[in-house]
Amino acid sequence: MKNSVRAVLTLTIITIVAGACLGYVYELTKLPIEAKTMEARLNAYKTVFPEAADFKEDASLNTEGAAPVLAEAGYNDETVDECLRAVDSSGNPLGYVMTVTTARGYGGDITISMGVTGDGTLNGIEILDIAETAGLGMKADTPEFKSQFAGRKVARFNYSKTGAAAEYEIDALSGATITTNAMVNAVNAGLAYTASLTGSN
Repeated sequence: MKNSVRAVLTLTIITIVAGACLGYVYELTKLPIEAKTMEARLNAYKTVFPEAADFKEDASLNTEGAAPVLAEAGYNDETVDECLRAVDSSGNPLGYVMTVTTARGYGGDITISMGVTGDGTLNGIEILDIAETAGLGMKADTPEFKSQFAGRKVARFNYSKTGAAAEYEIDALSGATITTNAMVNAVNAGLAYTASLTGSN
């Protein structure tokens, strides 16, 4: 009986100490991880909107307000996580940069950044987080695939398995239709939100 009580007490102490250590390590690494994440986003924003001198927060760009806009447009698995105003060196607005996440990926969530000019032209996209199948869905994170979205002014994109023929079409990734669909939906969700901000929807 004494041995059992001693074993339980020992396990309890070990659990408490281990939990405290994990909590300490988490607090120690939380800020550096957050800083790295913000740096990655900023670099992505510079890539998708290279003309911008800075990216400013704006109270009117309320990402909570994006949810009903996306729902109305049929994007129930997508979220706008962040939206900033892209400005030039004088502070004049050029457009928007945003982070969008879709839950439709084959390997889980896919998070992208995208830049949209004031007239609704999609500057480009970058991928922040993706875990698709190597050699198939991961080809979404290649310049060849991502460049298909750049410099186009369309309300929404569709993908084609037989070769893109229209301005609003992109070539689907071979053997990775689910990933292609997820990417297109993420981009379209961002475009829908931008349209609601500019009043062009």
